[in-house]
Amino acid sequence: MQRRDALIRVIDALHAEIAALKSNDVRGLERATADKLAGIEAIAVAGTGPAAPELRALADEANRLNETCRIYVNLMAANTRRRLQTLTGDSFAGHRPMVNAYA
Repeated sequence: MQRRDALIRVIDALHAEIAALKSNDVRGLERATADKLAGIEAIAVAGTGPAAPELRALADEANRLNETCRIYVNLMAANTRRRLQTLTGDSFAGHRPMVNAYA
């Protein structure tokens, strides 16, 4: 598989990841993540070398989509933390100083 084809595979997988994150589709997220990792492995196998402008544009698109996925995951984690704190009555846990566990 060429680097171009592998990058397109990663981009398609990232689009699928974003869709799965938006719809809370765990199985879809697992499939998309596996596809993304396989695409990344294919890129590694294809080797490195100078990137033509088209390849650079595809890599930039993959990076942008990956950043979008990261933002979604961070927002979901923050929402989960806030809900758990509310459920446990510990809504100010993030504002307390950490206890030093080292002695």
